[in-house]
Amino acid sequence: MKNTQRWFPAPLSACVLALALSGGLTAAAVAEQGPERIQQGNLVMENIPEIPPGIRERLRQFQNVRSASFSDFAPDGGIYILTRFGETNQIHHVAQPMGKRRQITFYDERTSGASVRPDDSGQFMFTRDVGGDEFFQVFLFDPATARSIQFTESGTRNLSARWSPDGAKVAWASTTWEEPNHKIWVADPTDPASRRLLVQAEGTTVPADWSPDGTRLLLSRYISINESRLFLLDLDSGDMEQINPDQQVAYGAVRFSADGSRLFVVTDADAEFRRIKTIDLDSGAMTLVSEHPWDVQAMDLSPDGSLLAYTINAGGIAELHFLNLETGERPEAPQLPAGLIGGLSFSPDGERLAFSHSYAGSPGDAWVLEMDSGELVRWTESEVGGLDTSRFQPPELISFTSFDGLEIPAFIHRPEGDGPHPVIVSIHGGPEAQARPGFSSTFMYWVHELGAAVAVPNVRGSSGYGNEFVNLDNVFLRENSVFDIGALLDWIAEQPDLDENRVVVYGGSYGGYMVLASLMHFSDRLAGGINIVGISNFVTFLENTAGYRQDLRRVEYGDERIPEVREFLESISPSNNAHRITAPLFIIQGANDPRVPASEAEQILTAVREAGGDPWYLLALDEGHGFARQSNRDFQREAETLFLIEVLGLEQP
Repeated sequence: MKNTQRWFPAPLSACVLALALSGGLTAAAVAEQGPERIQQGNLVMENIPEIPPGIRERLRQFQNVRSASFSDFAPDGGIYILTRFGETNQIHHVAQPMGKRRQITFYDERTSGASVRPDDSGQFMFTRDVGGDEFFQVFLFDPATARSIQFTESGTRNLSARWSPDGAKVAWASTTWEEPNHKIWVADPTDPASRRLLVQAEGTTVPADWSPDGTRLLLSRYISINESRLFLLDLDSGDMEQINPDQQVAYGAVRFSADGSRLFVVTDADAEFRRIKTIDLDSGAMTLVSEHPWDVQAMDLSPDGSLLAYTINAGGIAELHFLNLETGERPEAPQLPAGLIGGLSFSPDGERLAFSHSYAGSPGDAWVLEMDSGELVRWTESEVGGLDTSRFQPPELISFTSFDGLEIPAFIHRPEGDGPHPVIVSIHGGPEAQARPGFSSTFMYWVHELGAAVAVPNVRGSSGYGNEFVNLDNVFLRENSVFDIGALLDWIAEQPDLDENRVVVYGGSYGGYMVLASLMHFSDRLAGGINIVGISNFVTFLENTAGYRQDLRRVEYGDERIPEVREFLESISPSNNAHRITAPLFIIQGANDPRVPASEAEQILTAVREAGGDPWYLLALDEGHGFARQSNRDFQREAETLFLIEVLGLEQP
């Protein structure tokens, strides 16, 4: 379902765009409202100069870096991975370690990874949306016919599809644009007509796991980063029972034990950080299984239930751990370069454990651990555009003291030489996300080609540092995270190799709001800012984001329907303070974004221009919350680079 009619609820410049693109206005009429809007294919832009060939040529290598992520084990002993060799990520098969990649799906739109049917059919399911609208449909691919069938209802958003243990059925959740609640469905995917509604659930409730005997479905409802709920749904009776209803805790990964009597859960129950516990389904009693001084991030249970594999987030770096549930022993995990681990998954026979791994020198590949021998085997080696990645070193972890004495962690990438170097401050989204030291060809381009240092802070409100830290920016505390950026600017000023007079802020989604808010408060200290799909007004954002997201975001930002909250949100919103944004600004947006509607970009563009500014603007008509198509990303990076060169006073390649 493509939501292009929801781009622009009100602003005048939005109407100008719609008329201009339909031929209803002349270029001269558009120019009266501001700079001429130019359309090149699906890209609409204002004020972006022609890209010099030298920029495009030097970026080419960095933009052609690829990654491969593990999806699932294939029935023939190989694996399925997700990677890109054209415009978008598609599913590929790899038959043996370091073997060639055989592409399976061929769509213009991006796909998710493969989830293999647990029988001998060789079929797998995957999801696909249209133009980045995130209205995912679920498909079943049959290798015998090389055809896919859609078994979810068009016009709905579908997620968390999970196979029953015998592979006979799939359960999933669906919703619509306006509806905040989710429906739970089950079907035989080979027969879309078999689709059956199990329950109308409350809020964002999705399937989390099937019981081993296939009679019960474990459902998880996400309320906020600090609160979620678990339910057991009996498929025969339709009865749904909440597990431990009196506990207000958060759950991450959840799995049935092999005998179905317990749940293994990642939870912050009675702790500052997330640990692994079991829940006895008869008594509700919780028992501690494993804990660390950091969050447990992901886990998987071996098919026989004897071995637990899990990762922890140690200050941003992923660590792999094992626990023998029968003996209590902790088998040694393989040593990996400091980086990120994802997609942790045991094979159906329990003899292998697969995962994806990326680090400073590798954009991401699929690895398989042979459990009996302990041999770690690399299955893919992703292309790096001919770059010498041995130059790409891990960032330095530092901390700086904010305005109220709070210590804020940050990763710093420094270029060679004494400096003083310009600085690009990259601010993550979320806001409950976390910047972590994986692979970034963008950062490496900035460091090695532009000679800029890159500072990547985890301001208050970031996850990974405990419950207290993640709640320090909620509602009326929102701008305290912006003041953390001010403290980072103070830290930069104290570094002899960094140039406090040449600092740019950069971020997407909530990080885009942080860019705009930083420009509100610190334009006199900033050379410019790049705002990608960012919130410009919290009230209009909450009113216009997709209905299935509104209540989730109100927990974090506040409920705009409450007068005092609305007044506060209006007071801190960049669109109402555009006169304070005097540093150069570049605004980047996807037209089909269901999270931060394109109207957020339109209104900050209009407000800054009316206040005397002259922003750059880039809109992709076939993208959503960020650019997924390679050609669009290429142009985005080229335009960003030209902007950085101009505002930082750098030499063009």
